Amino acid sequence: MSSLYSILATILTVAISLVSLIACEWGREDIDLENVYDELLGGETTAFSTGRNAFDLSARNLNNAERRIFEVGDSFFTQNWVSAPASTDARDGLGPTFNAQSCSSCHADDGRAKPPSDDQDPERGLVIRLSIPGIDQAVAEPNYGGQLQDRSINQIPAEGRIVIRYQIINGEYPDGTPYSLRAPTYSIDDLTFGPMYPDTMLSPRIAPAVFGTGLLEAIPENTILASEDPNDENGDGISGRANMVLNVRENTFQLGRFGWKANHPTLEQQIASAFRNDIGITSNIFNQNNCPQIQIKCSAAPNGGNPELPDDILDRVTFYIQTLAVPAMRNVDDPEVEQGARLFVTSGCAQCHTPMHVTSQSHPVEPLSRQTIFPYTDLLLHDMGEGLADNRPDGLASGREWRTAPLWGIGLIETVNGHTTLLHDGRARNIEEAILWHGGEAEKSRNVFTQLSIKDRKALIKFLRSL
Repeated sequence: MSSLYSILATILTVAISLVSLIACEWGREDIDLENVYDELLGGETTAFSTGRNAFDLSARNLNNAERRIFEVGDSFFTQNWVSAPASTDARDGLGPTFNAQSCSSCHADDGRAKPPSDDQDPERGLVIRLSIPGIDQAVAEPNYGGQLQDRSINQIPAEGRIVIRYQIINGEYPDGTPYSLRAPTYSIDDLTFGPMYPDTMLSPRIAPAVFGTGLLEAIPENTILASEDPNDENGDGISGRANMVLNVRENTFQLGRFGWKANHPTLEQQIASAFRNDIGITSNIFNQNNCPQIQIKCSAAPNGGNPELPDDILDRVTFYIQTLAVPAMRNVDDPEVEQGARLFVTSGCAQCHTPMHVTSQSHPVEPLSRQTIFPYTDLLLHDMGEGLADNRPDGLASGREWRTAPLWGIGLIETVNGHTTLLHDGRARNIEEAILWHGGEAEKSRNVFTQLSIKDRKALIKFLRSL
């Protein structure tokens, strides 16, 4: 925990030389804001909705036939799966062990989950990845597999219970404004199959919002790879790099785009992985349940078919996720928002949270092609410092690296999902805390943020809340 204190102490000891270097940049008027934001954050897919359904509308440029496919995919995303055998054989096969009964259990209204507030909290959406050190990379824990399953069907034992404890860390901006952060620690209680391997790594993952991911998939790979700078050859302190991961269907390594560490190359594979790991539903991509050898009852439980999720249903769920609309930006003409956008750039945030991309000229889902979008991500891995490290590698990603999270829709999370928690495990209770947790490659930008006046900090946050 001492490393957390040293990280936070850095905020309060920024060198005066840094201030002088960036002071001339603050509030610059010559920044081309057309390349920083646009009301149509998702191009022609953008939906103008600011209510509870802001994340679950279809892309506005779908035709009637596409909307029908979207609706079928929506039903399989939203409705609960049941244990097999069942009369509803199109939706049976739940478990045997699992974390949620439906996709929407974690991605409520296609939005973002929050960590449980206590042991009895029924909210779903936080999972714990498990692994032990391997020769080349982490491998699954022998008795509990790659992800803790805290729920199960009848007669099958669940694996354990997630316990989260927070330590509050108080700090102060250079101008005297106080703040506090909460640092979580994780443990597993009530383990059913004995103690875990001594060096087991626990990595918490919150279910993110899923809208706009089809557009991220449509960004040309060469655009993303062109932003790589793994050796920081330009000396700016930013060394984003790609996670090249296995495409299971094609048995080739491709650019990872999805997941907190960019560990899946396609939305289809990300969705199939979530069905298997979170709900216990097999597919042709992942055809084995998470039943380690010691879990005999789990392995012997009846299934809902082989596979339980046929390709045609997986296709429809994938299309549904691909074609969820991005909500429009609000307050685009507000002078304070414009100032916040300039500060977003001059503080260095846009170096990783790349504002603008243009999607492929030819994409299999035509409505996603040729769209100018503003997701605020480079889709690359970045070292975020010891404070956010889970110390668990994932493909090429180290224990300190995370994929840059998109920012579009961040200001509507509270409206849609009733909370404002952020980061990979929901530790940040709002946007300000999320910024203050940034370290590693983002430390310089975080320090710039702390040196801003109260007025400018509010402007930058107002810009983010308008997205």
